[in-house]
Amino acid sequence: MIEIMSPAELRRARKTGRLIGSILQTLRQRCVVGTNLLEIDQWTHHMISQAGAQSCYVDYAPPFGQGPFGHYICTSVNDAVLHGRPRDYQLKDGDLLSLDLAVSLDGVVADSAISFFVGDSSTSSGQAMIDTTQRALQAGIAAAVPGAHIGDISHAIGTVLTGAGYRVNTDFGGHGVGSTMHQDPHIPNLGRPGKGYRLRPGLLLALEPWVMADTDRLITDADGWTLRSATGSLTAHSEHTIAITENGADVLTLPQ
Repeated sequence: MIEIMSPAELRRARKTGRLIGSILQTLRQRCVVGTNLLEIDQWTHHMISQAGAQSCYVDYAPPFGQGPFGHYICTSVNDAVLHGRPRDYQLKDGDLLSLDLAVSLDGVVADSAISFFVGDSSTSSGQAMIDTTQRALQAGIAAAVPGAHIGDISHAIGTVLTGAGYRVNTDFGGHGVGSTMHQDPHIPNLGRPGKGYRLRPGLLLALEPWVMADTDRLITDADGWTLRSATGSLTAHSEHTIAITENGADVLTLPQ
């Protein structure tokens, strides 16, 4: 299903996006050495509830997962890159943490993700990987104009990722959003320009470049959800929800 938002729905989408940007910004400030991933989940639950919003994850049970996700945010650490299920783990200095959050507010969903180092330690290669996903995200946003194709976005993202030397997994990527979290069209992080669905004003898209340092192969944890680098290498993930407008892409999930 592909939904085209009305002007009223787009106004609600902007409100949802602002909420997600605010929550992720707050969590980034709170995540310090010693923070438990389950604390992050509890904080997220509180902020979502306080805003009168609903989690997109608690009851989420797609074919690739093992039962309902059961938590309010994805917390992926170091070699985990997607769908990291919160667990009893205290963050250490130098951990690379990715937070992925999707909520519904007033019937409209938005989705965003950030990656950052915890504490005072980091690696130059890890920071370069985070920076690359952010540059790829900006390239995808720039390509998301009315009349362009999904392939144009995928090509723009993939050009940045492969140009920096990363291999790209296309099993998981960006997607449409609207009244539900995961909709068509699928937006792989590698593609051919001029191919795929033509972009129209009112379309909401979640763009999400992610990479692993030295592989494009994923493995799944015993929890049935957390996806990790097959080689144990560091990973990074950046995501924004955008609205296609007559004038180009409007980024909805920026921190306020």
